Amino acid sequence: MYPPISDYALIGDCHSAALISRAGSIDWCCLPRFDSDSCFGRLLDWNRGGHFTIAPHGSFEVERAYVPDSLILVTTYRTRTGIARVTEFFAMRRGGRVHPRREIVRIVQGVQGRMRFDVAVSPRFDFGEVKPWIYPLNGTAHAAVGSNTGLVIFGDVPLRLQGKHDLCGSFVIRAGERRHLAVHFAPPEELPDTSTKAHDAHTLEWHYDETLRWWHEWTRRTGHREPPAGGVNVIRSAIVLKALTYAPTGAIIAAPTTSLPEHVGGERNWDYRYSWIRDSVLTVDALAALGCVAEADGFRRFVQRSAAGNADELQVMYAVDGKRRIPEIVLDRLEGWRGSRPVRIGNAASHQFQSDMYGLILELSWRWSALGNSPGQHYWNFLVELVEAAIAKWPEPDYGIWEVRSEPRHFVHSKVMCWAAVDRGIELARAHSLKAPLARWRRVRAEIRAAIEAHGIDRQRGIFVGYFGGSEVDAALLLLPGVRFVAHRDPIMMRTAEAIRRDLDAGGLILRYRTDDGLRGPEGTFVACSFWLAECLARQGRLAEARAVFDRACGCANDLGLFSEEFDVSSGQMLGNFPQGLTHLAHIAAALALEEAEGTLTGRAAPASSVARPSRRSRAARAPRNRSSVRSRRTTRSRRRMPRA
Repeated sequence: MYPPISDYALIGDCHSAALISRAGSIDWCCLPRFDSDSCFGRLLDWNRGGHFTIAPHGSFEVERAYVPDSLILVTTYRTRTGIARVTEFFAMRRGGRVHPRREIVRIVQGVQGRMRFDVAVSPRFDFGEVKPWIYPLNGTAHAAVGSNTGLVIFGDVPLRLQGKHDLCGSFVIRAGERRHLAVHFAPPEELPDTSTKAHDAHTLEWHYDETLRWWHEWTRRTGHREPPAGGVNVIRSAIVLKALTYAPTGAIIAAPTTSLPEHVGGERNWDYRYSWIRDSVLTVDALAALGCVAEADGFRRFVQRSAAGNADELQVMYAVDGKRRIPEIVLDRLEGWRGSRPVRIGNAASHQFQSDMYGLILELSWRWSALGNSPGQHYWNFLVELVEAAIAKWPEPDYGIWEVRSEPRHFVHSKVMCWAAVDRGIELARAHSLKAPLARWRRVRAEIRAAIEAHGIDRQRGIFVGYFGGSEVDAALLLLPGVRFVAHRDPIMMRTAEAIRRDLDAGGLILRYRTDDGLRGPEGTFVACSFWLAECLARQGRLAEARAVFDRACGCANDLGLFSEEFDVSSGQMLGNFPQGLTHLAHIAAALALEEAEGTLTGRAAPASSVARPSRRSRAARAPRNRSSVRSRRTTRSRRRMPRA
């Protein structure tokens, strides 16, 4: 029971997603949206959760890969009697943003000899609470209905009822033969009746061609191609990020799962099926670096309308449809992955105050404007409110980027992001001749910087610290150069990166922090932090060290190039929700930083993505100069007189 998290593959359609194990079982799927109740949820309770399995009978060997430049999974099974492939995907099509197919397709193809497959379809709705009523439709199709969910299971594989709530069957596949099974979601009131004919095998083959074409058209926008071997590469990470985008609104979820633990058996189990402003802004930045800019505009509009165009209504996360209320509920009856309880749905962090959100939205808007887009008056009014909110609230403690559940603190990263909100507001006003109280904004910007330099630096070691008055570092400090608060090669940043590498190291990977966060038990290394360090080292010119850290972090991916949130160095297993968008976007940023730095070192041309999309440094270089940049240079010179660690 409970395969390792690394055993799972992702398929999705930019509306919902499913996880498929190496043993051919869909153990997690929420329909019709990422944040809907699960219809297959064995991932969180092996006996109650439900699954949809197509697997060879008896023992077998497994190899799997994605069709290049797509999210179509191909699993090759070998037994003593033959070889067969199973191709699995969420059906995609043009116009799917508004009219998705909501269909999972599984195609079995005989390659050599013969192989017997066993099939089990056991839907369980509402996170295992509801055993559906299953009844036959026309031909080999069946309907499953319960609560507010309906499924149609159809194809050319005969299935029979096993009791009232399950379907089962078996078939033998020979070389050259193909069999098809699919699951289609529909609300109960829209389920077909017994006279309705389900899609035939020919239609499902057409859906394969249509899905492959959709993914190829999207990946061509990046200017990169996925190597035939697949594995850990930037296009695989980009495809994952696209799959985590909710097409109707532009929201981007953190991960498609809930309650996969940060410590096996512990309480650090959270629901990540929602759209965090922080993760989403970093995601669209990573995609924009690869040439995909439409996602940035979609999320920019999603945030504005979700906040009702009012900065006072802004919160750190939303449901994928923009809903604000995401109550955190414990599902007591579920045992959790490998006994990790509680299982939670919803997330109480939605009520936290995290002041970095102001800087993130202004940063997103500034980068959008750097591509030649000018904010309209209504949107500029919204941005002005965000700057004013950052000015009003920057002196307050918050819960920070890590959403601690202890008392709020004056986190340095949060203060820097408030500084960035004011700085980007000034830049936008100057660049587009927009009305703003620039003199006051410049004065506050200087006050925030002065406070950070007075209270957020360990003078003895000459490094930034995690929070005002503290002495320990925090991996979020690696993000400070990204908003131009400090240069990557500034001596204080060089020493800070080295302190993080030394103080937060765990088996060559990087922890988020070592301070108390109000929760019991340990956690694994946060994989994104290792990629942040690799990017920082690369931009500091420390290429051999950057490559070593990058390669170590890439070793945390599974055989398909998918990353989880965390990694347990001692056991070598993935931890946390999976696949994790923040890890994949950090992987892209680090990979492009290494490409750029290594190309500069060897005299090679910059990578295509860097030419197509200006880097953070080149965008900043084109920004209008102001007093803040002069002050930044002055403070940089003063920091160089600090004692070395």
